[in-house]
Amino acid sequence: MLAARGRRGLLIAAAAVCAALTMALHPWIPNVAVNLGSLFQTFLPWAGLSIPVLLVAAAVRRSRLAAVAVLAPVAVWGCLFGGTLADKRSERSGGGTFTVVSHNVDEENPDPARTARALAASGADVLALEEMSPKATPVYERELAAGYPYRSDTLGVRLWSKHPLNDVEAVPIMPWTRAVRATVETPGGPVAVYAAHLASVRVTPDAGFTTARRNDAARKLAAAVRAERLDRVVVMGDLNGTADDSALRPLTSRFTSAQREAGAGFGFTWPAAFPVVRIDQILVKGMSATSSWTLPATGSDHLPVAASLRL
Repeated sequence: MLAARGRRGLLIAAAAVCAALTMALHPWIPNVAVNLGSLFQTFLPWAGLSIPVLLVAAAVRRSRLAAVAVLAPVAVWGCLFGGTLADKRSERSGGGTFTVVSHNVDEENPDPARTARALAASGADVLALEEMSPKATPVYERELAAGYPYRSDTLGVRLWSKHPLNDVEAVPIMPWTRAVRATVETPGGPVAVYAAHLASVRVTPDAGFTTARRNDAARKLAAAVRAERLDRVVVMGDLNGTADDSALRPLTSRFTSAQREAGAGFGFTWPAAFPVVRIDQILVKGMSATSSWTLPATGSDHLPVAASLRL
């Protein structure tokens, strides 16, 4: 009996080591077949759910070896995400001088007027809105006109600003407009702001995690950012991917995630009814984030994201 219990404990211990190694080595999981690497990295924080399962199994088998082995995934998950759980907003003195909000407003949003009013109430200096339908656009223009006198006239993805916008142009990352760049003339000096909506991804039985169009758009956006002449840059929008997704590194490696630098928790944004991933991002360069948070649901299937930045 003891030998059998030991063997069962050995299997649990092996599973714990495998869980730890998979989390620790996630950047090297290849995107082969079903794009397994990106799929796993998208839900990487949830890999920690294996820990209580392994602990229960170790307790049921009364295996000390298994219980000790479970410490390995606990340590790896803690190294990866322990800092994320802290409320870093309270660690920083002084507020930001420039606040931005990004929101995929959902082209099927049943009440765009309410969404626009909620975004205006945030008091952000700049709003970046994605997935704007031609039907809803006039509603946003009307509701945001008083507080945001400056806007881009791009389709699908738009910027609204309290400060003048110069050098506004669409960024060609896809055949139709899915990104826009503008210089925001803030009281603290110019800031280059990019709003983007990368191509959607899907999980299907035959094709797996389809990310090719998104990855191509990310590479093109990264190339545009590399050519940026201003030192202070914000990239925000629906990137349809997390900061852990190695396929987005051409873009994310050049920036600091506002949520990781100055947020509280994971800041999940999708789906709005029960968020499990953060695919809406605010990335910064040449400045620091003092606070990062999500706003309440607006009627979209995404939550808005906000960040206060120190110029």
